[in-house]
Amino acid sequence: MRQKVIVLFLALIVAAAWFTGEVRQRWAEPLQIPEAGFTLVVGEGDSLSKAVDTLHSAGVLAYPRLVILYGRWTGLDQQIKRGEYLLPQNSTARSVLSMLHRGDVVQYQVTLPEGITLAAALDILAGQEQLQSELSSPDDPKILEMIRPETHPEGLFFPDTYRYARGDSDTSILQRAHTAMLSVLEEEWQQREPSVVYESPYEALIMASIIERETGLPEEREQISGVFSRRLAKGMLLQTDPTVIYGLGSEFDGNLRRSHLKEEENLYNTYRIPGLPPTPIALPGRAAIRAALNPDTGTALYFVARGDGGHVFSDTLNEHNRAVREYQLKRRENYRSSPETSP
Repeated sequence: MRQKVIVLFLALIVAAAWFTGEVRQRWAEPLQIPEAGFTLVVGEGDSLSKAVDTLHSAGVLAYPRLVILYGRWTGLDQQIKRGEYLLPQNSTARSVLSMLHRGDVVQYQVTLPEGITLAAALDILAGQEQLQSELSSPDDPKILEMIRPETHPEGLFFPDTYRYARGDSDTSILQRAHTAMLSVLEEEWQQREPSVVYESPYEALIMASIIERETGLPEEREQISGVFSRRLAKGMLLQTDPTVIYGLGSEFDGNLRRSHLKEEENLYNTYRIPGLPPTPIALPGRAAIRAALNPDTGTALYFVARGDGGHVFSDTLNEHNRAVREYQLKRRENYRSSPETSP
């Protein structure tokens, strides 16, 4: 009996040694992966066995049972992470298992540009094939829940480039963008000019969105911020076209008419309604937020677009009207750059 036990023990040692040697040999062998690599998608809840079967069926892995047994022996079969993996040429079974364990998934990125609306941002996210689409519109309940205690989502998401993995959701991207906006807004609010006219970070966010839509020139942001700040301080109407256009929504056909500027039912018509509009009109970047909170100390109260992306700034209405005649009326009779006239 004792002799049989010894023989069995020795057999187990030999088998373990063989298995260990076999694993080591197989572990060091490159898999059959083409030069461009092989894409392996591990779904939510997928087991190591399923992933290995996929590799075996594709002719990448010749010894699936060995990998599965090793995974069970080490516990790695319970620790693989879902996602899309790009296995490079010359990968080994060891390196693939390590990738699945670490979650080294393929990373994609999406850019939400400064100055776009939330609706446009949602369209961009919807165009990302690798993202799971959960949101239908800016007033989607998931978005409204995300921004509480605010009730209107426009402007509350930071425009930036966001990295994500296949299977992530548009909701997760927007949550990160919202968190980033709150952080940036608080940072800039703490560094604001003490005499700034805004009573809350949200008011500054509204102004930042207007600045973002008014100019694409970095050197003009503080100037435009200064014009609007002084007009607010003097009780003048802002008279800014981008707010009117935002309020028109789908009714805007690309041509802002004088009749639009007379509409009092448009809550964003700053030609008729004093003070700031009720909400932001776009997603402002950090530079626009900083400009809103640090306006220049000049004396200009008016500006008009030159037609080349820049603006002419004026201290008086007479100067402004001359600039309007020079730069605007010659080009388009119906065009107006805000602010145009004093109330």
